[in-house]
Amino acid sequence: MPANPAAPVPSCPGWSVADLTRHVGEVYLHKTLAMREGAEPDPWPPAELAGEEPLALLDRAYAGMRAEFAARKPADPAGSWYTPDQTLGLWIRRMTQETVIHRIGELLKVFVAYSVEQWCDYFTEILAGSPGRT
Repeated sequence: MPANPAAPVPSCPGWSVADLTRHVGEVYLHKTLAMREGAEPDPWPPAELAGEEPLALLDRAYAGMRAEFAARKPADPAGSWYTPDQTLGLWIRRMTQETVIHRIGELLKVFVAYSVEQWCDYFTEILAGSPGRT
């Protein structure tokens, strides 16, 4: 029996099952287009996605992403924001994590350490307000 779309998602405060379903579907679609086109689609998300039923969006986006993965090898080039790894394999790993759970090591190494190093100006003001913690 499918979950109630209005049910809250305890691990995502303030989100319903429909909200989370739509989010994951939009992420799949965004990354599939980025892989296919070599650049992130902008603006995102397109307005027409708002009218699509969340489960239908997720199913369509998942099928498209899987087709994109199946059409190439993990070592094939696929642009991403993460300069050290510009392969399809990065997206296979990232979308697996998006679906299941963010691994702590990747979260710290890729999102935190890499982001702070690459975009330090963005984090300067945010970190300046930290009360002595790093």
